[in-house]
Amino acid sequence: MSGCWTVLAVVVVACVSAKPNAGLRTWTRFDKLPYPGDKAFLYHVFPPGFMWAVGTAAYQVEGAFDKDGKGLSIWDTFTRGGNRVATGDVGSDSYHNVAADVRAIRQLGVSHYRFSLSWARIFPNGTRGSYNRAGVEYYRALLRRLKEARVEPVVTLYHWDLPESLQQSLGGWSSPHMVDIFRDYADFCFQAFGDDVKLWITIDNPFVVARHGYGTGVVAPGIKNHPDLPFRVGHILLKAHAAVWHLYDRHYRPRQHGRLSMALASHWVRPSRASLESLRECQCSLDHVLGWFARPLFTDGDYPACMKERLGARLPAFSQDERAAIRGTADFFALSHGAALSFQLINDSLKFGQQEDLDLRMLLYWVNAEYDKPHIFVVQSGWYVLGSTKTKDPKHMYYLKRFIAEALKAIVMDGVKVVGYTAWSLIDGFEWHREYGIRRGLYYVDFNTPDLKREPKTSATFYRKVIQRNGFPELPENRPAQGVFPCDFVWGVSANSIQVETTASQFADPRVYVWNISNQGELVPVGGVVAPPDQQHPHCAHYVSIRQQVDEIQAVGVTHFHFSLNWSSVVPTGEVGGANRTLLEYYRCFCTHLLHANITPVITLWHHTRLRSSLPHAHTWLHRDTPDLFCAYARLCFRELGEQVKMWITLNEPNDEMVSYQEAHQMLRAHALAWRAYDRDFRPAQGGQVSLALHLDWMEPASSFSREDVEPAQRVLDFRVGWFAEPVFGSGDYPAGMRSWLRQLNSLELPAFNRDDQLLVRGTYDFLAISHFSTKLVTHAKEDSYTYTAMLEVQHMIDTTWIMSPRPVVPWGLRKALNWVKEHYPDVSVYVMANGVQEDPARFKDSLRVFYLYNYINEALKAFTVDGVQLKGYFAYALSDQRDPGFGLYGHVQQEVVVKASLDNYHNIIQHNGFPVPGAAAQSCPGAVARACAGCGPLLKRPLVGFLALVVSVGLASLGLVLYYTTRRRRDAY
Repeated sequence: MSGCWTVLAVVVVACVSAKPNAGLRTWTRFDKLPYPGDKAFLYHVFPPGFMWAVGTAAYQVEGAFDKDGKGLSIWDTFTRGGNRVATGDVGSDSYHNVAADVRAIRQLGVSHYRFSLSWARIFPNGTRGSYNRAGVEYYRALLRRLKEARVEPVVTLYHWDLPESLQQSLGGWSSPHMVDIFRDYADFCFQAFGDDVKLWITIDNPFVVARHGYGTGVVAPGIKNHPDLPFRVGHILLKAHAAVWHLYDRHYRPRQHGRLSMALASHWVRPSRASLESLRECQCSLDHVLGWFARPLFTDGDYPACMKERLGARLPAFSQDERAAIRGTADFFALSHGAALSFQLINDSLKFGQQEDLDLRMLLYWVNAEYDKPHIFVVQSGWYVLGSTKTKDPKHMYYLKRFIAEALKAIVMDGVKVVGYTAWSLIDGFEWHREYGIRRGLYYVDFNTPDLKREPKTSATFYRKVIQRNGFPELPENRPAQGVFPCDFVWGVSANSIQVETTASQFADPRVYVWNISNQGELVPVGGVVAPPDQQHPHCAHYVSIRQQVDEIQAVGVTHFHFSLNWSSVVPTGEVGGANRTLLEYYRCFCTHLLHANITPVITLWHHTRLRSSLPHAHTWLHRDTPDLFCAYARLCFRELGEQVKMWITLNEPNDEMVSYQEAHQMLRAHALAWRAYDRDFRPAQGGQVSLALHLDWMEPASSFSREDVEPAQRVLDFRVGWFAEPVFGSGDYPAGMRSWLRQLNSLELPAFNRDDQLLVRGTYDFLAISHFSTKLVTHAKEDSYTYTAMLEVQHMIDTTWIMSPRPVVPWGLRKALNWVKEHYPDVSVYVMANGVQEDPARFKDSLRVFYLYNYINEALKAFTVDGVQLKGYFAYALSDQRDPGFGLYGHVQQEVVVKASLDNYHNIIQHNGFPVPGAAAQSCPGAVARACAGCGPLLKRPLVGFLALVVSVGLASLGLVLYYTTRRRRDAY
């Protein structure tokens, strides 16, 4: 046996020291763990000797319900009554397919196989007198094959299929006589199979047996409307288990050296409110499901106090001798978790107003705390897919990954003694009250074929790989990179827009003041006197908002700032003759002061923001003249701002799925016209660069080892990115894959480039800018619970281990996106023009954004240093919550600016130009040279006192007036 079990002998003694309700600290403990670091995927391996298992239950898979002398079980009867339409008469026909099942087990590479014995196949009427030799030989043959395959059996004596005869004659588990009958059945099984079995489960999920078999009637035997009966049944189940444990301990353990437990299942709950009362309700919810059976076994032989308080006389009482007999009758904690209970068989009455959740890690920690650190064997875990799903089950695969990853974290990070994990189940079968409506197998069973052929699913391939690696070992690509970017690397921050004021705010107050030098220099307003209107042309220094914004940008430490103009505000009618000159002057002032602060402005002419996208009045992209209007607008901006701006984005993120093919065609022409205009008429004098910025979230094949998912992922990238990229950076036409797919669908929606347009569009770039925020998984398998795009015949989904906010945080997706650019357009320089994460604006300690920026920039470094991507710059998105809610490096409380933690962390990365190797010599880069800026003197970083002498004739003598003005940057240090 595995070394994991070497200290299990002390469990019986240790269990009595468990403190009641010790698990109550679980929720508080996890709330205090560092976020999001604690939620990040853990690359690590399981301990040596970890037990990898897969399991089945007899009634679900065996079939042969009346073959070779088998008696009827309560499920054979139950499935023939009421409104039920399917039975397990054939199931997966494992009775006739032992070789196929064992072959599947061997393919998985598991060390253990959990299966249950059909009591009615061994004793048709439930008692020894009805012994059925054929049934016994079936299980002996299975055990022999497992031994040949070097797979250890984990045998369950009772998995819900009681002989019907015992139900009819005694009332099943409601009868106290069942204790001795079950003991005798177990005694026979120990004699017949015990030499080959070292791990036994007496009863699977007694909660379901008692509550749903004898309470709600959802499962066999289907008894309901007896509110107290489930508690009497649970009482008898515990006694029966204890009797069998003592039997094994006295008579079989000395020579068979096995271990025995009861498989207990549980859901998980989170408090609905941040209060001690909610935490206690969570604890009570678990006590009513898991604690109902676990506390008697692992603590003191009695029921949880919460159950006794709430149920009173409805809950049977144990005598002192019974408590002593039950306490400690488990050699390990056998835990079931997953679809059989969570979100299916727990109703609201047992949640006590709290929120059910699917968190195996927290459940494992709770068990560890509540029951004094037992060794835990997860004997059932998994999820399900719809019955129509065949061999492609990515949903099941990612739930499996999640549960295994949570078990690993419980071991490595929480110190929980998890010794094994059982994926459920080996093959598709009859799914109890869900019949064949869902599938849970790692192997697909075609129920329409005579031999019920088994085929491995995606989840089986995944599980086999996890077992081969004993977990998720860290690979070189998972490790943080060390190194720096080149000295000329561009560090930037982006904003969708800037704050604009078109009135010079410095002189907005018309009142006249006297400087009272005898009273501490106080400025005293002169009553009834106002200054004459200011006739002078507004000066850049007049705009206070510029100083504030540039101050904030400069504090980030960036070299570049990217923002968008508002086309409809600059040219409201679309005609440049009616341009808003005041607004253009403001933009010119803004750029001028950025340059003075050694910050290069990067301007987007038009930013696609779906319904908020600004086009001049009464114009849409479908209008024939819109590209020409855009070109005229672009020329205006190049002419008015080109002296200050050397980096232009024509269109920002136009490749939105809400954009029609016809609109996109017009957008591409508009971009090309603007680029050609700049190249011909402005570049010689201004020396700038122009391109467009495309949204490029990564599309990862859901099953990276399946070619069937690789092609759909490439298809989505063609339709989402290549759609705009290929005409400009590649062939001058839409991607060939895009055209062929639409042709296959008989779609004529994609416009054709004529020769002139193709020549116009192709090559209209100086660099490629991308916006990248997240990653999606793509599969060709259709599952209703995820977003399915019928036109592309792809399913979008997520890996359930990813951090969410609300989009997945997947740093390596940026590296793959950059490599996609390199693969398709190898000679093009790339800028990440926007990269950021949405987080609660009230979280000024924005730890998620700190994590996000660090890891995404690190992946960008890998793309540059390891992969050879021509990455020229990186822009964090966004500057401020005020303009881009939830994405900002700055937050706002009322009118005050707050510096978030992420700003300082980003600034630190910029200062080091990446992630230098500790102890290495500092990178030597030439210092930046301050640019001359005419008229910027009043905005230097120091308090300003301005003196203005005015002679005002208001019936008073000539009065020397002084106007006092001080600018300061409003910033709350965090």
